[in-house]
Amino acid sequence: MKKNILILLVIISFCSSCKKEINPFLISKHNIGHLTDSTQVKELESVFINDSIVKYVSGDEFTGNINDIEIYEKGGAPLLVLSPSQSLDSTATIRTVRVVDPRFATAKGLSQTSTFKDITNNYKISNIQNSLRNIIISVNEINAYFTIDKKELPANMRFDMNLKIEAIQIPEEAKINGFYLYWRD
Repeated sequence: MKKNILILLVIISFCSSCKKEINPFLISKHNIGHLTDSTQVKELESVFINDSIVKYVSGDEFTGNINDIEIYEKGGAPLLVLSPSQSLDSTATIRTVRVVDPRFATAKGLSQTSTFKDITNNYKISNIQNSLRNIIISVNEINAYFTIDKKELPANMRFDMNLKIEAIQIPEEAKINGFYLYWRD
């Protein structure tokens, strides 16, 4: 009898140790902490149970505007900004996540406070786009894109929106000013 109890205790402890705890600040291709690419808006209360959720509702479901949802720590520090795939639809999934808190990072350490060198050292750049005030760097490997202010670029590259910018032209110390995850429906 004592032997059976001992075996049962060993099995229970083994099974409980197999349960993998999710890092609430880990960014991967299909999730950021407990939030996944299939999480619906109505599930956000249970995903961010210890945080505050702020939903902006325009009041006119015919405008077609997507209403961002902001996630804050209970102390008031901003964590994330979520954009659902459909406005005013509780079954909509999250399409875009803007990372605000620097504690959120990929397994390779890339976060909101990283530099262009950190991106190139850890991931393959899929695309670089030139916009009015920023350059947009896409990394398909993690479904992410990063913005870098054009003020970080050499002066001769800041004002020409038609200029094709290559990775080698971007200074390694250029700071990320926006970190976004994008998930398709």
